Amino acid sequence: MGRFEASFAGKTVGNPFTDYRITAEFECGGDKKTVAGFYDGGGVYKVRFMPPREGKYRFSVSGDFSDEKYSGEFLVTSPAAENHGPVSVHNTFHFAYADGTPYYPIGTTCYVWELQSDELIAQTLESLKNSPFNKIRFCIFPKSYCYNSREPRSYPYEGTPVDGSLVNEDNVWGFGPDSKGNCWNFSRFNPEHFEHIEGCILALQKLGIEADIILFHPYDRWGFSTMTAEQNELYLRYAAARFSAFRNVWWSFANEYDFIKSKTVDDWERFAEIIVESDPYNHLRSIHNGVQFYDHTRPWVTHCSVQRSPEGTADWRRTYRKPIVIDEMQYEGNIQYAWGNISAQELVKRHWEALCRGGYGGHGETYVGENLWWAHGGELKGESTARIAFMRKILEDTPAGGLKPKQMEWDEICAVPEDEKLEKESGYHLFYYGINRPSFRWYRIDDENRYSVEVIDTWNMTVTKLGEFKGRFRVDLPGREYMAVRVRKV
Repeated sequence: MGRFEASFAGKTVGNPFTDYRITAEFECGGDKKTVAGFYDGGGVYKVRFMPPREGKYRFSVSGDFSDEKYSGEFLVTSPAAENHGPVSVHNTFHFAYADGTPYYPIGTTCYVWELQSDELIAQTLESLKNSPFNKIRFCIFPKSYCYNSREPRSYPYEGTPVDGSLVNEDNVWGFGPDSKGNCWNFSRFNPEHFEHIEGCILALQKLGIEADIILFHPYDRWGFSTMTAEQNELYLRYAAARFSAFRNVWWSFANEYDFIKSKTVDDWERFAEIIVESDPYNHLRSIHNGVQFYDHTRPWVTHCSVQRSPEGTADWRRTYRKPIVIDEMQYEGNIQYAWGNISAQELVKRHWEALCRGGYGGHGETYVGENLWWAHGGELKGESTARIAFMRKILEDTPAGGLKPKQMEWDEICAVPEDEKLEKESGYHLFYYGINRPSFRWYRIDDENRYSVEVIDTWNMTVTKLGEFKGRFRVDLPGREYMAVRVRKV
């Protein structure tokens, strides 16, 4: 699941982004796949391909971009140990890599980290390297919002941005372009902008991190959120041609789609149709809500990207029959807005609740300072990251295939393996008590088997073994918040 790339000289008369086409057909062992190429500026056209398996490949290039005929071949060898291939949905509610390795999304949000200075980008990558996060959400377009008002390092189109870097006082939220005179040629991309993002995607790939790319958002003062249907289609096909051959790409059609007033549901459905047509590898696809959930039953939606607290996770599983990823459940921080000033304890609690209700939570951090992680990246300052790393270790020690909620007592959250056979074989039960502080609990899994019991302090990051039990048994607890109990068959 590596990436093959070939470059070709071609025509430059007129507008190469719109006037000419380049495609390539790849064949191996009778299997054929056609991919669209793209113009990369400077008279260079490129095609990229992510081969699905080992073998000898042949390719032929077609299109009106050149009067020359191009073809070739290459050999795909076995993948490196760290290359598990792209992620896809597994077992209805969960994920796995192409080679079958389970993938448990532990994501963070960092909207325009890749549009910052080289120094800040390097600091962000170093922070990610030492974090538990294996997915990051970020935008192709720059973002204009509170705490996020600086100009980006580059823009996706040829043209001229407005002068000044501050959001208007009367438009602090950044919805829609202002009237200062942005001037873009929406038919001519800036290849350097996209090439830079590709370098960041590749840097994430080397760290084992999925790039959850946000295609549209409402927080805009440059005019990118109000492009025409034709301009949007050109943009989507160009992004797909450039990015889809990277194995760690996910498509997030929008951040808070319902706040983009210039687009209708029909528009979103058309955008999905374009990406499905243009991405030959069927990367994961989602659309993120502000207030109103999108209809996640739509066949193009592979998983639910949700902005909510996690209490409804089990209900969303039943409604949509897809993985639930709560990418935004408020952020650890201390800014003035409620969405960005919850405590580390509360964010960690929400991660555990999402996990034990059969879904996956998302991280974000918004501490007042020169750089907010949620916007620019940089350093992680909060206390939740280490606790989320501890939770990830607990999660990766579960039976393969993910967890589902199980109704035990009315006043506790319990998770068991999604696969019923694994549940019976392992006897695995994970109980979580959140802000409740019981000094003891009674348990009964069955009367036939012996079970090992461990008490997990999810905040202090400790695991205490209590021994083996059978039938109905009592477990003494420390009477503190954020405790969990793990029960496994001996």
